[in-house]
Amino acid sequence: MSYCTAVRSGSIEPCHIEYHDTEYGFRTRSDSDLFERLILEINQAGLSWTTILKKRSGFRKAYADFQIEAIAAFGEADRARLLADAGIIRNRLKVDAAINNAKVALELIREHGSLANWLDLHHQLDLVAWTKLFHKTFAFTGGEIVREFLVSTGYLPDAHDPDCPIAAILRVSEPERSSLRI
Repeated sequence: MSYCTAVRSGSIEPCHIEYHDTEYGFRTRSDSDLFERLILEINQAGLSWTTILKKRSGFRKAYADFQIEAIAAFGEADRARLLADAGIIRNRLKVDAAINNAKVALELIREHGSLANWLDLHHQLDLVAWTKLFHKTFAFTGGEIVREFLVSTGYLPDAHDPDCPIAAILRVSEPERSSLRI
């Protein structure tokens, strides 16, 4: 069953409805929104997306509302605080990846003006090349994390079933999506 079908049928938790209808597959340009999505996708590894959506407000609080500069400045006390925070996923590798990736993201923003600009430079890549690029650039980014990040933020197509009402909205608001490949 596809994500769209599950949401429309009500067979998954209600927390998915707003995410599916207002965020999933919509092109994201804000640095903090892109970074949030990357951190959430990394934290989802090995867990359900329902768990992540239910903990999303905890992530926002714990990770300074996903302000990249603030996270890049996190030190040992912040790392200890995150590892003790039941409102998020308390996994040392994932916490370390968030802090490391914030530092990387700041450098990309300095070089390219924004994370979206950096992503736009690589829009012609297929999923294999995207995965290699992310693996080279960021910590804790395997193929599934990269795919879901790119699909969920609108950088790769096919987030929604063709007959999903949200797919029709995306076709109208994001015509350039047709030039992207998966």
